[in-house]
Order: sequence, then structure tokens, then C-alpha cells
Amino acid sequence: MDGMTKAKTVLFDELGGPEVLRLTELEIGEPTTGQVRVRVDAIGLNRGEALLRAGSYYYDAVLPHSRLGNEAAGVIEAVGSGVAGFAVGDPVSIVAKPTDEGMSEHGVYASRVLVEANRLLHRPAHIDAITGAAVWTSAFTAYGALVEVGRVRAGDTVVVTAASSSVGMAALQIARYLGATPIAVTRTGKKADRLRSAGAEHVIASDNGAVAEQIRALTDGKGARIIFDGVAGPGLPDLAGALAPDGIFLVYGSLDTRTTPLPMWWPINIYGYAVFHVYADTERACRAETFIVDGLRNGALTPIIDRTFDLTEIVEAHRYLESNQQAGKIVVTVRH
Repeated sequence: MDGMTKAKTVLFDELGGPEVLRLTELEIGEPTTGQVRVRVDAIGLNRGEALLRAGSYYYDAVLPHSRLGNEAAGVIEAVGSGVAGFAVGDPVSIVAKPTDEGMSEHGVYASRVLVEANRLLHRPAHIDAITGAAVWTSAFTAYGALVEVGRVRAGDTVVVTAASSSVGMAALQIARYLGATPIAVTRTGKKADRLRSAGAEHVIASDNGAVAEQIRALTDGKGARIIFDGVAGPGLPDLAGALAPDGIFLVYGSLDTRTTPLPMWWPINIYGYAVFHVYADTERACRAETFIVDGLRNGALTPIIDRTFDLTEIVEAHRYLESNQQAGKIVVTVRH
């Protein structure tokens, strides 16, 4: 068909486990006004994609033929009218934007995709495709919460829960980069060495219990100025007991899907954070992009890649995503 390009694309027609994902070949057309077509070379996996596929995300998948994925990197193949600042051949990263209608329509698990140009970031020469697919969601989330909201500064103690996640590891690196003391909280001690190599000064295994008491002991009873929490759930009030006076408790995730009660003591600063906080403000997004690119260039920020899969192995990649074995980012690569 004239003007059409074939793209291997991941779809799912029903909610369920990784096995509902299927790889098919679709034909996509030329980009329309404001769009570009990107040859995708690498895709970053995020936990929200497994939640959407399973039916437990904050919005519902549109079935059948739902797409999936928010984050990728590749090279521009075609540019629609009205697009400024991007040209054929430009290396780019694709990120989520708050104006998106959802992954079901705009998902990037594919060998080629049509995307709105406002989802693109230029990918400098020192950022390869795997890094470009792995860094942005994690680093934007950690930067926005710690820097734009938390105002982390040298000498602060920053506690990071779910520390072995890609967001957690980015937070450890950013806190260290800014002169803070990062304390990693993880379920077991098995990943302690990897967390220390990512920047953690101390590692606490939550399975050992008494996490707040351990934090207070490590801070000589002062508590942490910032707690960056990806777990939430019933344990939040106890963890909040490790917060220093005038500190801030930043909640960005809910790995524990049970009800999260508020601590019944005051005053306490609790802030619910989402990455769209960065994307929604142009100046804020520019500050974040500059900070991250500079950190990548000077080596202070390095996305930790736990494992890569081929696009044909997307089911196995999602099984691994749900296994909680990883420390860092899972990336899917695409052969052309």
C-alpha cells in the first residue's frame, strides 16, 4: 500500500498476565500535522505497563487491540507538517506527556511508531538508544520530586524506598550528585551491593523490620529531611516517624496496593508526586532535561540496566518485570 510502512507492534485484546501480549505486524501511514514517525531501537519498561495490562492501572485499557508503553528511543524517519526543531535522521527519545490519551492509543511497544512531536527529546551523541530509552521516566520522576518539590541540598539525608527500582536508583544517584546522604530501603539485603554502587550510603532491608528506628539511628536521632517513597500502604505512618521536623514525605508510587492511612500526628508534610508535574511546565521540564543531560555527560547519572530483551521476547520481559528480581531498568531492544 502506497505511503504505508510496516511496524511490528505489541497488542493485547484482554486483561491478564504477560501471556496476553502478542506481537503482530501493522501498517502505519505517514505522519500527520504535528507528528513524526520514529524507527524505534529500544523501549524502556515501566511497572505501570504491567498494571495497565492486568487491569489495575489508574485508567483502563481500551480493548481489544490495546497498545502499551510510554518510553522509547530511536531515529526520526519522517516528519509531518507543522513540526519545528526536528528533522529526518535525528536521534530522539520518546517520553510520556500529560496530554496523551493513554497507552492504548499511543503505546510505543513497536518497531516504528507515529508520535506527537511534543513527546520527543533530542538525544545527544553521548546518549545511546538503550540509555535514551531507560533514563527519562525514572530520572524525571526522581528529579522532579527531589529537586523541584523537595529542594534537596547538600547535607540532607534522603531515604529512598523501593530503592532497587529504576526510579529508586535514579533518586540515589541524584541525591548523591547534590551532596545529600542517600539511605536505600529495599525488601531484602540481596541487592545491597548494587544499591551501594548506585550511590547509597546505607542500605536497610525492610524484611528485618524497624525501618524507622534504623533510619533514626543512622541520623543520630534527627530523622531524614526527605523520604521518597514508592511503596505507600499501611506502613506509611510508621515510616513517617523517621521524618525530621519540617521534612517532607514524597509519595510517588503504591507498590503496596492496600489502603494508605495518613499518620495521626502533626505537623507533617506529605506530597503525592507524579512525573507529569515536570512535563506540565515548560520551564520545569527544561531545567530537568538540562540537569539530566549534564549528569549523564559527567557520569554522575547512569541508568542501571538490569537486563535487556528482544521485542520478540516481550512476554518474557513482562514476566521478569513482575518477578521483582531486577535492580534497575529493563529494556527491550528492536532488530531492524
